[in-house]
Amino acid sequence: MDTPSLEAQSGSGALEAWAPLGLLDFAPSTPLPDVEKQGLTPVRLAWHQGRLREPMPLPAEHVSPSRMVLPRLVDCHVHLDKAYTWQEHPNLSGSYGGALEANLREHSSRTVACVLQRGERAMERAFAHGLRAMRSHVDSGGPGAEPSWEALLTLQQRWRSRIDLQLVALVPLEFWCSAEADALARRVAASGGCLGGVLTPPCGSALVTEQLEALLRLADRHNCGVDLHIDEADHGPAQGMVQLLKALQRVPVQVPVTCSHASSLSLLPASRLMRLAERMAAAQLSVIALPLTNAWLLARADHSTPLQRPQAPIRQLQRCGVPVAVAGDNVADPWFPGGDFDPLALLAASMPLTQLLPWQRLGLAPFTTAPPAILQLEWDGVLRAGAPAELICMEGQGWSDLIRSAPQRQVLVDGHWQSSPGARP
Repeated sequence: MDTPSLEAQSGSGALEAWAPLGLLDFAPSTPLPDVEKQGLTPVRLAWHQGRLREPMPLPAEHVSPSRMVLPRLVDCHVHLDKAYTWQEHPNLSGSYGGALEANLREHSSRTVACVLQRGERAMERAFAHGLRAMRSHVDSGGPGAEPSWEALLTLQQRWRSRIDLQLVALVPLEFWCSAEADALARRVAASGGCLGGVLTPPCGSALVTEQLEALLRLADRHNCGVDLHIDEADHGPAQGMVQLLKALQRVPVQVPVTCSHASSLSLLPASRLMRLAERMAAAQLSVIALPLTNAWLLARADHSTPLQRPQAPIRQLQRCGVPVAVAGDNVADPWFPGGDFDPLALLAASMPLTQLLPWQRLGLAPFTTAPPAILQLEWDGVLRAGAPAELICMEGQGWSDLIRSAPQRQVLVDGHWQSSPGARP
């Protein structure tokens, strides 16, 4: 694809393209667009010194643009420390247990060099595909913990001007009651990251509540957000979420609390789900849905196609006021053999699983505005005057053009065009 404007090489430029109407913030004096199809409207976007100027709708008589634009996007749940390990540590059963077993084998042999090499590859792909921020969970217990943290802290600094990388300490929940908990929390706080933990059923005991309370106290004391692997299961519906809500009643916190996966909530009866979602909204919880990994792993049985695939009930949660993002999770590792840190491919693959409609505001939000909100990034992803000149530009005039195959694209960063993605690794 040709570079849309050569002027952009100097930090200034302009283009005409189709853009999602819900991601455009026009000045009050600007006439409203008179052209709209599939939730898109043709606009002229100009920028100077790395900042967008006022978006201008194109009139109906204008020649229809041949391009689409989105803001640079955010993937708020990845695992950089284990990315691209499938080849050496495959999970040929495709099961949760098989993934865990292969992950533990790989974890025991991690070195700084191998995590750094794989992580650099991941960051390069993410940047070329149009990501501006990621949140990576880091295995933080066992022999692979220190190499993982050393490598990812290096990547965080090396890429800080191109990709905002947040880190989450991923440990068994009971770790936060141990003598080593405070030291890890201090390390996480210094990196600007979050405390994490894994809650899988059965987790209905009082002990789990106590462990959650210890985690919440520690997070609040160190001013760290919380991001939990919770209810990633095809049984014991919402056991972890119920325990978390109980712990938050006893230990209210000022830091944001995020619930990743939340798959088993979809197994609740509709009325119970809505009551739970209302409680989650009141507790100001956010949810990160991970449809690809969950569809791959959960409800698997030999010689059978699953008749029900647990996943975060995105629309029901949204309807009750819970912010929900969709993220990529695993890339070519024992937990999922596919992926490439490509947000457009993620959107395309997620559509049939989630039945989200990107031409609707709430269908697009999990991929665009919800992720930066959950990560508390400065820019919300809306295209307005003064916003960062950071865009993904691709050929096409509608959503079908975007989702039929991951399109070639040009990525604008700080008003400058970057190289488009090369061949898949």
